Amino acid sequence: MSEREKLNDEASRAAARSLLAWQAEAGADEAIGNHPVNRMAAKEPGPGESAANPSGAGDPGPDAGARGQSAPAGATAARTEVAAPDPVMAARTKAREARTLVDLLHILEGFEGCPLRFTAKNLCFADGNPEARVMFIGEAPGADEDIQGKPFVGRAGKLLDKMLAAIGLDRSSAYITNVVYWRPPGNRTPTPQETQICRPFIERQIELADPDFVVFLGGAAAKEMLNRSEGILKLRGKWFDFDTGKRTIKAIATLHPAYLLRQPAQKRLAWRDFLAIKKALDT
Repeated sequence: MSEREKLNDEASRAAARSLLAWQAEAGADEAIGNHPVNRMAAKEPGPGESAANPSGAGDPGPDAGARGQSAPAGATAARTEVAAPDPVMAARTKAREARTLVDLLHILEGFEGCPLRFTAKNLCFADGNPEARVMFIGEAPGADEDIQGKPFVGRAGKLLDKMLAAIGLDRSSAYITNVVYWRPPGNRTPTPQETQICRPFIERQIELADPDFVVFLGGAAAKEMLNRSEGILKLRGKWFDFDTGKRTIKAIATLHPAYLLRQPAQKRLAWRDFLAIKKALDT
């Protein structure tokens, strides 16, 4: 191989690495097909098709009358577009069908209204004891959770276990889940649409589990479920009334374990919140 060919080959490799890095940063960190597909390319006409009429169905077109052709019997003058079903409404309908947490799990396993399920490896429904008096709710699964199919099993989950142990709890005395049940690509923040699609399911999950207390881990979960706009540092440590659909219970927000891994000095605030949770459970 000549020196010029070597340089061209190295430049091609560098360009490919740069493109892969850009795709990873954009969230395309997993392949969902064996071969790349250029969906922007024009479709090649198949047998019996033409470039002007690739379906080959003999559609007379809008000026058929001018050419002396008549539309098929029963055809309407204008085509009616069928609107796609609203995924949020579909989620509300499906969530209300669940009579037990097992029902809800099976419904989510078959629900295709949230696009995240097509890029995630596993559904992360819940972990811990569904009969526990306290329920912890985060934002969305991460990479470790996506692999194992359980919420809070990575580094943040290990810290959460230590926080629970500090007030005498573990996964046999707490119920743990997320607002969003599938990992967003690249661990990006879920979009408002993705969160709204999942919200009827998490609301139904809280209703069916019927805990005495709910703890929202992080600002995203707290603001979404409490319908608040303040940041987590203003929301944390305060008790709120929360309507589960069955009754009104107490809810509190605290700092997400992932945030505490980045800001360990803030653990003192989370410790105060967990002491408040322990006091509520004891009384």
